[in-house]
Amino acid sequence: VQLQASGGGLVQAGDSLRLSCVASGSTFGNCIMGWFRQAPGKEREFVGLITRSGGRTLYADSVKGRFTISRDNAKNTVYLQMNNLKPKDTAVYYCARGPNTSIQTSPRSYTYWGQGTLVTVSS
Repeated sequence: VQLQASGGGLVQAGDSLRLSCVASGSTFGNCIMGWFRQAPGKEREFVGLITRSGGRTLYADSVKGRFTISRDNAKNTVYLQMNNLKPKDTAVYYCARGPNTSIQTSPRSYTYWGQGTLVTVSS
């Protein structure tokens, strides 16, 4: 399984970005997909996740109401729509493949990771 994240860049506070993560393999639709981020000097933190069918999402409090996760299982792709970006959102963003059904927010529960895409938000 390989995950390829893209869509990062340099934006100003208040702008929007949409990250994409394309997965290889035929089992994409069987797994929860998560987004995490890691700022310089900080630990990797949970951003949000989406269940297999896309019927349920879960977000960190820090992004709730601003970020939206969606997925297209036919395209093996998960998205992270980020609105009203703030400088504190600056980080490398990673997509990851999680368990089949168990809702988990710890990075340790995610098996496969993309290479990360850098998001920089200037004030």
